Amino acid sequence: MLFLGIFIVSSDAYGQGKSILTVKGRDFELNGEKFEFTGVSFFNAIYNPEFNRDSQTRREWIRKFKDSGINVLRVWCQWDNERGFVDSGNDQTIFNPDGTLVPENLSRLKDILRDADTEGTIILLVLFSRESWNENIRLSDDTSDKAVAELTKSLIPFRNLILQVWNEFNYRTLDYYRIIKYVDSERIVTNSPGYAGELGSNIENQTIDYLSPHTTRNDNSHWEVAVKEIEYLIEKFNKPVVDDEPARKGTPLYGGPKSPVIPTDHIIHIYNVWKAGGYVIYHHDMFQTGSGSAAVPPNGIPAPGFSDYHDQVFAFLKNKERYLSLIR
Repeated sequence: MLFLGIFIVSSDAYGQGKSILTVKGRDFELNGEKFEFTGVSFFNAIYNPEFNRDSQTRREWIRKFKDSGINVLRVWCQWDNERGFVDSGNDQTIFNPDGTLVPENLSRLKDILRDADTEGTIILLVLFSRESWNENIRLSDDTSDKAVAELTKSLIPFRNLILQVWNEFNYRTLDYYRIIKYVDSERIVTNSPGYAGELGSNIENQTIDYLSPHTTRNDNSHWEVAVKEIEYLIEKFNKPVVDDEPARKGTPLYGGPKSPVIPTDHIIHIYNVWKAGGYVIYHHDMFQTGSGSAAVPPNGIPAPGFSDYHDQVFAFLKNKERYLSLIR
C-alpha cells in the first residue's frame, strides 16, 4: 500500500465541474438540491462509436436520455467479456494487465464525464465486472489496487461521478473502498454485491456510501418482493438504496426472467420502489443478447425511440415528478 502515498491531492483539484453530487441521509443532492436519481444501464458507453463520435453528438444523446427522465448513466470500465455483446471485446477495458490505465479509453471516459457534467447528468462507473471475472479476465490483487488508485486519482476533478466497485460481486470490495477513500475522501462509493436477491453483507452495507443491490427478478411478483427488500435495507442502514437493474424485458439469458413479462410489471415495480423511498436504474435487454440481435439498436445505444416495449417504461420515467407528487 506504500504506493498510495503518491496520491496526496490538493483541495483545489475538487469541484471543477458544475455538477456536484452528495449523499444526505437517505437521499442524494446535486449542488445542494434534492436529486431524483433515475438511471439506465449503458454498459458499453465508453466503447460505443456513435455515442463518442464527438462532443456534440454525445451531448445530444445525453439530452435524449434526460428528456425521458434519465439523469444517471451506468457505465462499465470492463466491457471485455466474451459473451458477444455489442461493442465488447478483449481490448474494451480501461485497465492494462499491469494495473496501468489505457490512455485512449481513459480519455474517452473523461470526455463523457465532461459532457455529462455540462448536461447535469451523473455517471455511475462500475470498476470491475463479474462477467469478466467469471471468464478469468482479472487483475491480481496488487495490480488491481494500483489500477483503482490510479483511476480514482485521474477522476478527482469530476464530481458528477460515482464509483461502483463491482457488478454483481464482492471480492475485496472493502479493500477497494478504502483505497478510493484514501485517494479521494469525498468520492461516493457503492457496490452491487451479487446476483438478483443478494443484498450484501452487514459490514459492507454499513461501510459503503449507499446501497445498490440487484433485487429479486424471477419471482412472478417481483414488484412486491423487491420492494420489501428495498424497504428492509433503507430502514436497517438509513442511507440511499438504489434498485440496480430492477427488471428486464423477458429474455431468460444471464439471470433474466423465466416467464413472460410486460412493461406494466416494470412500471409497477419502479413505482413501488419510489413509494418505499428508493431509487432505480432501469435495465435494457440489449445487454442480455448478442450483437446484432433484434433487441440491440443499430447504433448500440439503449436510448428511447427504438423499442416500443422499453418506450412505455421510458415514458413513465419521464413523468416521475407527476407520480412523486402523490407519494413523497
